Amino acid sequence: MTADTLAAPRTPKPRKSGPNLEKWGWIYMRASGVLLIVLIFGHLFVNLMVGEGIHGIDFAFVAGKFATPFWQWWDVLMLWLALIHGANGMRTIVNDYVHGERIRTVLVWALWLASGFLILLGTLVVFTFDPCLGIENSTTDWLIEMCAAQ
Repeated sequence: MTADTLAAPRTPKPRKSGPNLEKWGWIYMRASGVLLIVLIFGHLFVNLMVGEGIHGIDFAFVAGKFATPFWQWWDVLMLWLALIHGANGMRTIVNDYVHGERIRTVLVWALWLASGFLILLGTLVVFTFDPCLGIENSTTDWLIEMCAAQ
């Protein structure tokens, strides 16, 4: 094949040695998508259908959920899976539509850095959440009583 002819459609590219990251990305998208459906609908059910529904969601509700390790891990798993799933989808879009190698590399790195930062920040918020911080400015009686008891 000469330089001025195109390869036939669906001609496979020569494969590099090492793990097939595109295959594992594809598998991750399917597995995380199924798990995210379970996590998201469980999250919505507990937040919107149980108890007072949407009217019951306030600071106390969130503080109560984040006080238990089960809900902390539920929310962190949902956060991690959703951010990695979204970043991988955006990486696929960048790879499909950005033709310059240098700009594609910059965009993919920016995606993973932003996702990593948001995962780190979200995980810190969930596991270090303390409703008693800033209690001196609170007007909520139950919060003052709870934090005084600690």
